Amino acid sequence: MSPSAGGLVVFLLSVQVIQSQDGWRVDYDQTDVCAAKGSTVYISCDITYPPGKDPSDIKDRFWFTKEKDGEPVDLRTDSEYSDRVTYRCFSKECYLTITDVRESDSAEYKFRFGTNKPGEKYTGSPGVTLSVTGFQVQVRRSDSTWLELTCHSSCVLPDRPEYVWYKNEEIIKTGSSLPVSSGSTDRYSCYLTGYWNQRSPAVYGPQRPSVSVSPSAEMLEGDSVTLTCSTDANPAANYTWYKQGGTSDPRLLSEEPHLVFSSIQSSDSGRYFCTAENQLGRKTSDFISIDVKYGPQRPSVSVSPSAEMLEGGSVNLTCSTDANPAANYTWYKEHEDSPRASGQIFTITNFTAEHSGNYYCEAQNEMGRSNSTLRLITSSAEPNHARHQSLQQLPWQQDTIKWPPL
Repeated sequence: MSPSAGGLVVFLLSVQVIQSQDGWRVDYDQTDVCAAKGSTVYISCDITYPPGKDPSDIKDRFWFTKEKDGEPVDLRTDSEYSDRVTYRCFSKECYLTITDVRESDSAEYKFRFGTNKPGEKYTGSPGVTLSVTGFQVQVRRSDSTWLELTCHSSCVLPDRPEYVWYKNEEIIKTGSSLPVSSGSTDRYSCYLTGYWNQRSPAVYGPQRPSVSVSPSAEMLEGDSVTLTCSTDANPAANYTWYKQGGTSDPRLLSEEPHLVFSSIQSSDSGRYFCTAENQLGRKTSDFISIDVKYGPQRPSVSVSPSAEMLEGGSVNLTCSTDANPAANYTWYKEHEDSPRASGQIFTITNFTAEHSGNYYCEAQNEMGRSNSTLRLITSSAEPNHARHQSLQQLPWQQDTIKWPPL
């Protein structure tokens, strides 16, 4: 057998197999067939008759690879081979043709026939093993700046095979290997001379990776969030995730395409990027910013001025908290329904003993609210001393301002 001129790549190991049953015999022309994916394959056998028998005694001739309920399944009825198999049988020969072979066609093919005698059926076994393969470009690093590409097939190739090399759909070279520079963004493929339609898949370095986040909606503290890095590359790219520091070097976080936060925290906010790399090159994605929303933490309260102050002076109470988005502040006095002030700073002017009592500031955003209490009280001082105030810190984040009476 020889390949057809239409792009067939079939390599045969020509060893005859003979099976004899009751004088019937099946001779296969080969035991092993290696074919390139997408090519056309021919498998044939010869039939030897017992004395006194002739072709008219044979019926139901077919090829099979599978059995169902103990009976061989004719390839022509197998949906996986639909419109891809044909038989040609003569007096003593029978041929199987499979077009557009696939890797799933790799199997052992056997010839089956029956005779005029009821129940008399014969199978040529063992059959012919078909292995379907494709040409592949293998990448090997020569040094820090150069790579060597070689065209490879698992088939037994003819002596001194000659390959043709493509770069971005243009023929650039013939030969068994091709040197290319590391980091090249071009696409390289190869084929065996004479079989141009069996070209290998192209190899190429990664394109600039794209980054996606799931879920894409607003991220709240405690949510599960996944960042995904993807690119087009062959061989497949390896991925690495980093978080960009302020002035420090980026911090490596993961060497997987997915970066998963099972319970994201406010400290995870920041800028992230990923890299995609294979033997031919490396590319870096654009930054993606993660902004985790969370409610206000317990506010802290400060008083200014913190030194002693004469009666009639003013005092500034400042409320601070950490929140995203930024919190709005409201000041209340205990037992009063209406707020005393809004804003981060509450200023009391012309301070007197009437201002004593418990105050609290409330920090609020769309994620939640929190508050902290401040206590202003009056106290006596020794006679003939000027009226003054002083500040003391009390437990549970409360502040005390003391005032002497007249």
